[in-house]
Amino acid sequence: MKFQGNQRRLVAVALTAALTLGLAGGAWAQQSNDTTGGTTSESDSAGNVNGGGMPQIQHQGGVAYVSGGVGSDESKALQGAESHWPLALRFTGPGSDFLADVHVQIVDAHGADVLQADSRGPYMLVRLRPGRYTVHARYKSDDQQKAVTVPAQGGTKSAFYWNTQ
Repeated sequence: MKFQGNQRRLVAVALTAALTLGLAGGAWAQQSNDTTGGTTSESDSAGNVNGGGMPQIQHQGGVAYVSGGVGSDESKALQGAESHWPLALRFTGPGSDFLADVHVQIVDAHGADVLQADSRGPYMLVRLRPGRYTVHARYKSDDQQKAVTVPAQGGTKSAFYWNTQ
């Protein structure tokens, strides 16, 4: 009888320890994801929550966008996702050098700002409604603009090139 009582206490202690470690581990994992994964409201964290090397999707008003492509995994993921986004932008310099920190402003046909964001790499994918837009891109002090039409189905691409020499 005494042996069964001790055995029950050991099982209860082991169960309590396992639950405590599980909860602490879950809290640590959750904290770790918040720190490294980023959120849609963090503009300084590419995150990798979306999986497959895809950077964190950001939101501004009703527009979703993602940018990056500095590493090869991220670059491949963004290139692979281009067909699923209405607008794909690419920013390059001499020798097809990839550029980052390009300020992007997208204006609709009525002159209203739709998006203002800085690209974290050479690729920016933007989820826009069908229509005509003007994309303003500024790298360092050099501004460029291009008219784009986002179709009702499919997408459109626009490439910006700066001679940075």
